[in-house]
Order: sequence, then structure tokens, then C-alpha cells
Amino acid sequence: MEIYKLRYFKRFMERITNINRDEMLASIIQDSEERVCGCYAETISFDSDTLRQIILVDATFIIEFFLRAWLEEDDDYIKDQPWVLSWIYSDLIILENQLPFSIIEKLYELLPLDQSSSIYPSSFLKFTVNFFEQKNVQMIRHDDIDSEKVMHFVDLLRYFYLPPHQIRLPDRSFKLVNKMHCASQLAEAGLKFKASSSTSILDLKFNEKVLEIPRFKLRNDTETYARNLIALEQCVYQFERYVTDYFMMLDFLINTGKDVDLLIQQGILVNEMGANNIRPPFAGNLCTGISFRDVSDDYHDLCRQLVDFHRKHGFVILKSSLKHDYFCTPWMGAATIGAIILLIFTLIQIVCTVISTFK
Repeated sequence: MEIYKLRYFKRFMERITNINRDEMLASIIQDSEERVCGCYAETISFDSDTLRQIILVDATFIIEFFLRAWLEEDDDYIKDQPWVLSWIYSDLIILENQLPFSIIEKLYELLPLDQSSSIYPSSFLKFTVNFFEQKNVQMIRHDDIDSEKVMHFVDLLRYFYLPPHQIRLPDRSFKLVNKMHCASQLAEAGLKFKASSSTSILDLKFNEKVLEIPRFKLRNDTETYARNLIALEQCVYQFERYVTDYFMMLDFLINTGKDVDLLIQQGILVNEMGANNIRPPFAGNLCTGISFRDVSDDYHDLCRQLVDFHRKHGFVILKSSLKHDYFCTPWMGAATIGAIILLIFTLIQIVCTVISTFK
């Protein structure tokens, strides 16, 4: 992979026409060196000059990778290798691999963006929002995002999930969620699931017997994506864990393939994994080790309402269980009725025998 990073670095340098290119590059990297040191998973053991070179190569590789996707250039080995593309894309959304957004943005601004004939997007934020378009479920415009507040790519992806600024986020208090039922159990109790038209995945609504959940696309990177968003909130947004709340709810609802099938049938989960029988992407362990004490008040109330619904509809569950176990086919139903009649006659015979014995 290093050989391609160096090729991309060289091509990026060729794109910069500023006569003070080298001095500007050195200044940007030097100013950001200390901040960047905390962005690598491994312990930094390089000298300062080597570290700056690594930072520069990594950052320019990202920009050049974005540019080649945008410009659809033909002389690109990586583009013709799907497994490499998939690996790079996954690497970009892993929390421990993040570079500060600001340093990549400053390097991008060295390109000739102000020329009328420029072939490059006018800002790196606009560029990035376009690159992660599939994750931008609410189609948030780059103009509505303050790039100075974006820490890195994972932070931007989290922003895609949050409601618009004009919509107030729910309050949070130290309330514990210690019990919930999976989707199939709630369905057995009579709950109906409905795909919501809302574009915000945080917008879950429960009304009488219907739980509305926005559509969520299942892709091959869904679990990796979700885990890194959760990790970000655990590290940085301890009191604003709204995305974690959503995945916590999915974690509760999905325990088996039966739950996945149910939510797919209702149009809530959209299967883009290329298989009919997919395994549960979370399987009840997505939020393992995470405290459910600090959930939003809205989600806490929703969990409580669903638990109460399941408890109040115990008769429906019993009826459904009997139907499934003893009346699933006409022949089994007839056999069950015959067995009940035989049992009744047997009891009557026993009673008659006891009565005749004591006469």
C-alpha cells in the first residue's frame, strides 16, 4: 500500500501550482504535528521529520483518493481493484485511524480552487460530504455544516445522523434501561412495525400498537460503521450519546435472524448485503459493555412503553404460542382437538370409576 501512497503524494504535489508550495506544506504539517500524534493507533516512535513526512503522505493520499473518485481518472490501479477500494473506504471510518479534518482541509486549499476553470470542488467539506453521500441519510448540505467544528471523518458521519440544529435534541438524565424485548417477541404481543418516512434515524415513534422506525440500510460495513460511531460518542460525547441510543435500540430489537427478517419484511431494514439469508448484523452484542444509564429521556420512555405493552398483552402471546405449537396446520389442529377430547373422556371415566368405587 505504501507504494500507492507515494504515487498519490507525487501526483498531488504536481497539482499544486503555488511557487511557495514546499514552504506552505512544511508550515501546515509543523503547526499540526502535536495534534496529529494522538490520531495514530500505534505508539509514535519516529523522529519529528519522519513523523511529518508520514502525516503529509497520509493526508495527501486521502485528498488524491477523493480527487480520483471525483475526476474518474483512468490511470488508477486502485480503482480497478474492488477489494482495495473496499479496504480503503473501511479504513477511512475507523476511529483510531483518523487525521484531523483541519489539516486535510488546509492541504486541500493549496490546490488552485479560485480559478474559474478549476476542476476541483470549491471546498474540502463539500468534497467530503459528496464522497460519503451514501451515509448522508438526511441529505445535509455542506453549507449547513461548520467545518471548524468537524474533528475528523467519523465526527462528520455522526453529524449526518443528528437532527437539524433548529430541532431541539431530547434531554438526558441518569435513567437506567435494564429490560427490553426483541422485535419478534413484541410482534407476538401484537405490536405492529412500520417504516417511518422520517429521514432522521433517531426519530422513533410509538403510538398505541404501532412502532414507527425510519429505514436503515444494512451494508457490509454496517457493523464497523456503527461500532466506530459508538466508540466516538463514548470518548468525546459522553453526555450527547444520541447515535448510541439508536444503535442500543436496534441491539435490543435484533437478537436473531427472525428479528432481522421481520424488520426487513416491514421495510425498516433495507438489505444491501447481497444475500437473502443474512446473519444479524448486531446479534445483541453491539452495545456490550456500554452503560444504559444515560439514555435520552425520549428513548427511556419508549423502552418503558414497549415493556409495558409486552406485559399487558400476555394473553395475546399465549394465544400466539398455542397457535404456533398446536394449530399451525389443519392436521395438527385436528390432532390437538382429538387429544383434548380424549383427555376429557379419560377424566370423565376416572371420575365415574372413583364414584362407583365409593358407592
